[in-house]
Amino acid sequence: METENPADVAHLQGGGGPRAGFCDLSDDPSSHSSAFSECNSDRSGEFASASPQARRRLLVACTSDRADDSFISQLVSDLGSCSIEEQRLAAMEIRLLAKNKADNRLRIAQAGAIKPLVSIISSSSDPLLQEDGVTAILNLSLCDENKEAIAASGAVKPLVRALKVGTPTSKENAACALFRLSQLEENKAVIGRSGAIPPLVGLLECGGARGKKDAATALYSLCSLRENKVRAVQAGLMRPLVELMADLDSSMVDKAAFVAHLLVTGLEEARAAVVEEGGVPVLVEIVEVGSRRQKEISVAILLQLCEDSVVYRTMVSREGAIPPLVALSQTSTSRAKQKAEKLIELLRQTRSNDGAARGSEALS
Repeated sequence: METENPADVAHLQGGGGPRAGFCDLSDDPSSHSSAFSECNSDRSGEFASASPQARRRLLVACTSDRADDSFISQLVSDLGSCSIEEQRLAAMEIRLLAKNKADNRLRIAQAGAIKPLVSIISSSSDPLLQEDGVTAILNLSLCDENKEAIAASGAVKPLVRALKVGTPTSKENAACALFRLSQLEENKAVIGRSGAIPPLVGLLECGGARGKKDAATALYSLCSLRENKVRAVQAGLMRPLVELMADLDSSMVDKAAFVAHLLVTGLEEARAAVVEEGGVPVLVEIVEVGSRRQKEISVAILLQLCEDSVVYRTMVSREGAIPPLVALSQTSTSRAKQKAEKLIELLRQTRSNDGAARGSEALS
């Protein structure tokens, strides 16, 4: 997601500076976090439908350093209005106040805004009002102190609903909000069990550029939990991941590869899915012509495939993987060099065994 205030939010999964962990191919998912853009607050300039008076109020909300407590209380009250227009204006103002000022996020939550916003997301038939509610919740979730309260208010299922049937912006911001909530470990299972994985896979497959990035970020976080890995594979996640990795000119290759690596680590169903979706030739091509980071994560995926499967080793070897692996082992980081050398050894061992078997057959 785009943001005007990137310094307001720590890097994804708490992962340090912008380059931290890019080429660290350990099996710790947190080491891959910096391949992802942070899900931050919403875009500005989306209030063309507001009246001139409403626009003036929104401009004040957008530029105010600190909202008055009585003003915040009035906005929270207006969220329960019988007028959709009043509800929308209140949600938009809360959305802007929470977007631009970190101090406002906690104060708005303390004023009781979370429950009526969740109610709007859950029950409103107005798609733009739902969008404002989703985005206000997203912006409030940027405050770590609010995450537990948002989850406890029952926000997960309404956010999943918005992810399924909302506007494109609602879907993107719902994905981001679910990602923020998933940063609390206890929420990962709740989100997965609430049906979030299939619509996130759908957003990754069919969403726009922002939607794909937001979906990949949320899926990466959720799939650190094994039961969500299983759900993701069952929902067909591997197909769009392989398709995205195959498009080497896109900005999604790294993100897709990191999600794929997370899935195949410790899950046989995911390794089988990579092969079934035609991932082996795609991964070998990346090792040959991708960026350094792309090559390294692709080697890590191929190693996961080959460590316990002679069949997969044969497939990888037949795709011509050994020459680019040798080249990578001579130029890459020490960790990637070790993985490349280990994979080369496995592939050569398989080729030697195949050759010996053919020789035995010829003599018999």
